Amino acid sequence: MEFTAPGKVILFGEHAVVYGHPAIAVPLSGLRARAWTEPTRDGAGLVIHARDLGQRLTLDGDPEHQFSVAAQAVLARVGAPEPNATVNLESAIPSAAGMGSSAATSTAVCRALAAHLGTKMSATDVSNIVFQAERVVHGTPSGIDNTVVAHEEPVWFTSGEPPRPFRSPDRCFLVLGDTGITASTGELVAGVRKRRNAEPRLYDGYFAEIGARVSDARKALEAGELKRVGKLMDTNHELLNNIGVGHPKLDELAAIVRDAGALGAKLTGKGGGGNIVALAAGVDSQTAVTQALTEAGYTAYETAFGGGT
Repeated sequence: MEFTAPGKVILFGEHAVVYGHPAIAVPLSGLRARAWTEPTRDGAGLVIHARDLGQRLTLDGDPEHQFSVAAQAVLARVGAPEPNATVNLESAIPSAAGMGSSAATSTAVCRALAAHLGTKMSATDVSNIVFQAERVVHGTPSGIDNTVVAHEEPVWFTSGEPPRPFRSPDRCFLVLGDTGITASTGELVAGVRKRRNAEPRLYDGYFAEIGARVSDARKALEAGELKRVGKLMDTNHELLNNIGVGHPKLDELAAIVRDAGALGAKLTGKGGGGNIVALAAGVDSQTAVTQALTEAGYTAYETAFGGGT
């Protein structure tokens, strides 16, 4: 049996979240990691075969790897000895792109291993285990990735508080467009901090405006007011430009998707390049937005969340 887990994208609140304001992350149901197990010979122990990476990891040989940490936590949670099995893992989620690749792959490994051991863990248990694995990758993770991926629901997050899943009653169709430009998260965050230290009243005002859009967006998502969500995305994008994390290519992609009928669009994640996220009015609109991006020479990903899933 195959077990899957979605990626994630920040829908609202980047950068301002560092200064105490809320953020919203949503699952990327169309971009998933998948894992399945196969029994092996006695004495072989547990092997995690990360097929995309060409790696075969063992608990003894790679005890500090994120997948080994996750597997050891599952065994401890279930109270089971190390099985003779291979957990195979593949992922369609781009790595190092702010899409929750590490959390999704660890989640898929957890679920596949738990099922092999004859148990099913709750989303909360999986999230807690994946958080341990995320520490290997990110050092001091916020907890937002493991929560949104394990629960596969939108998550409201404020620094210092546990992330809280919430539901969107309507299906939300998203398109991600990749500028093809990479940028350093550390440098972008440091740049925002430097500018804020130079002009604290101005930047705190920007952060407060972003935080207000996040609160409005949650209300709009819970009420199914998708046109309003789109307008709030547009406003959030402009505010992120104001704090200096935009890029002309991000503006170009946002203009392309809006011209193609998207309800709204914004940069997602650190900015300075990377991806935009666009909200489409439905399946046909999603197709049109994706086509517009690909015809312009950009890579696009389709996904969706909400609507009882």
